[in-house]
Amino acid sequence: MNNLKRMSRREFMKMAGIASISLAAGNLISACYPATIKFNPQLEQLASQPLDLHLLLKAISTEVQIFPGKPTQVRTYRADFLEGNKQSLEIIPDSYLGPIMRVKRGQRIKIDFENEISQKSIIHWHGMHVPAEMDGHPKDVISRGEVYPYDFLVDNRAGTYWFHPHPHGKTGPQVYSGLAGLMIVSDDEEQAIGLPSGEFDIPLVIQDRTFDRNNQLVYPLNTMMASMQGFLGDQILVNGFPDYELFVDRGAYRLRILNGSNSRIYKLAWEDGTPITVIATDGGLLQQPVERPYVTLGPAERVELWVDFSHWDSGAKLSLLSLGWYGNRGIGMGSMMREDFASISEETTFPILKVFIRDKTHAKTVLPEKLSKIERLDEADSVNRFNPRRWVFGMNRMAWTINGRTFEMENAANDEIVKLGTQETWIFENENSGMGMMGRMQMAHPVHVHGLQFQVIERQVDRASERIWTSLAEGFIDEGWKDSVLVMPGEKVKVLLRFEDFAGLYLIHCHNLEHEDQGMMRNYRIDL
Repeated sequence: MNNLKRMSRREFMKMAGIASISLAAGNLISACYPATIKFNPQLEQLASQPLDLHLLLKAISTEVQIFPGKPTQVRTYRADFLEGNKQSLEIIPDSYLGPIMRVKRGQRIKIDFENEISQKSIIHWHGMHVPAEMDGHPKDVISRGEVYPYDFLVDNRAGTYWFHPHPHGKTGPQVYSGLAGLMIVSDDEEQAIGLPSGEFDIPLVIQDRTFDRNNQLVYPLNTMMASMQGFLGDQILVNGFPDYELFVDRGAYRLRILNGSNSRIYKLAWEDGTPITVIATDGGLLQQPVERPYVTLGPAERVELWVDFSHWDSGAKLSLLSLGWYGNRGIGMGSMMREDFASISEETTFPILKVFIRDKTHAKTVLPEKLSKIERLDEADSVNRFNPRRWVFGMNRMAWTINGRTFEMENAANDEIVKLGTQETWIFENENSGMGMMGRMQMAHPVHVHGLQFQVIERQVDRASERIWTSLAEGFIDEGWKDSVLVMPGEKVKVLLRFEDFAGLYLIHCHNLEHEDQGMMRNYRIDL
């Protein structure tokens, strides 16, 4: 266990010079790493590269005004800028969501995470390719008053990534209480094609929440239904706001959408049936734009849309909806907590946000025919192509499992060890098929792999589950790089992964956060 993460806030500030908010803090902290601690495999490379961004990022408890009346008690990430380009940091005013960090591939970023909440916590940089010690594994949690220093090079394609807590057993409630933020990466390839930028590049974080009559968040801790189903709220929030309204000019926009909900799946579509144009997914730009009648977005998945609002008249109003689908999940979990609202179920169509088209036209931006060069992995290069590694997501004695096992903090079984520098074929299998013992509790599992991006090459579903699968299948966007993929009941998804750069302990888990907290998570270890 690393002793740097065990430093108290006072000790850390004394070492780093943060108390004086010195612009030299980054250099001081780097100089204070004990030579005997192999805290970061990139450390030698980092030592020769100046900091591009240095933040003190705190998890705090506070309150925000979400509805009229009493403010809502939340947790949030608050960033104090220390060094670098101040334009890299963007705050969403009056929102509980954390900051938006805008960085560029190749940059060095240093983030000192200080925990000021009552529970242990750690930050996971979701989708980022970083050393294992920088990934935010639950074994690295810190207590209130302690500091965990992150220091790594940005080595991801341009895309929309995010960060959130990852303490075992507490990830669901901590994310639900407000702890999440975005990290947006750019690169030279992206900038060369002239996509909408600045005010025309809009991040949108979709979450569902339930509030009581005093405007306080309601989360059903330790209930059987919550752990089985996952949390479904009755109120949709976008960027932390209910009844979200987006005012746009007649012209092209880039909408970056994150499903930041604990467990809800969205089936996004324009209310007038206009096709959705997708230009990027979890791991960045697609090779070329694709059109879909709707987009299926599981928890933690991201999608970037190209929308030319000049196709609508000035003064027009347009809603982005989540269409109903054959979800077999019944009412939302939050609906059991109150009696005075109409429940939102997976079978219900409901609005996400409203768009208002202003009487103003901005300069014409043309959608590129080619967006990016994507290296295509070949299954012939997989060392296990004739015997793919299987990860079966299921249930054993009312506990969520992977390959019949629940989470163990630092253990990886023999069949969970891979070799650095190789490519493998993995199959994610959702064994919940047909009606079965759980009846209407057939569950999709959004599978997330830490530390890398992968490519989806095949989907298969059994006949007993076809009705559920076909109600969402047209919205799957599998053409690019992914770090999270929705695996429907009775479905098998084959993916290709390449283990590069970093050895160590990483995670694979269901990103239905209640399933994750109940044990549907395993380590996989990359050995030299």
